[in-house]
Amino acid sequence: MSENLGLVRSIYADWERGDYGSVEWAHPEIEYVILRAAGLPPVHARGLTEMRDAARDNIEVWAQLRIAAEEYRELDSERVLVLDDVSGRGKRSGLQIGQFGGGSAHLFYVRGGTVTRLVVYEDRDSALADLGLKE
Repeated sequence: MSENLGLVRSIYADWERGDYGSVEWAHPEIEYVILRAAGLPPVHARGLTEMRDAARDNIEVWAQLRIAAEEYRELDSERVLVLDDVSGRGKRSGLQIGQFGGGSAHLFYVRGGTVTRLVVYEDRDSALADLGLKE
């Protein structure tokens, strides 16, 4: 297993336990992007504080949020794609995550042992299409 893949697996190990607090893995100037589903505008953040705020805002609207990696794909020497299953229920809407789609994906850009860019795709099919990949 490569160092990059090992790093991403360790991040997911925390997330799968519901621990989203650690950012030791992130570069101080990380670029964080959430490409939202259903035509909602994307979220862009730069740096640890902005990433924490954006992630918190995204997470806090869900009750019983759970994330689990389904598949790890090392795309090249700097990118790791994780196809994941996310579950939870909207606190206000009551809608279930995944009710309208087939999973999500996280694309990690890793350089020098830290994540320099993280792109969250709320729609897995969009991630695969953007990267020219298949399920």
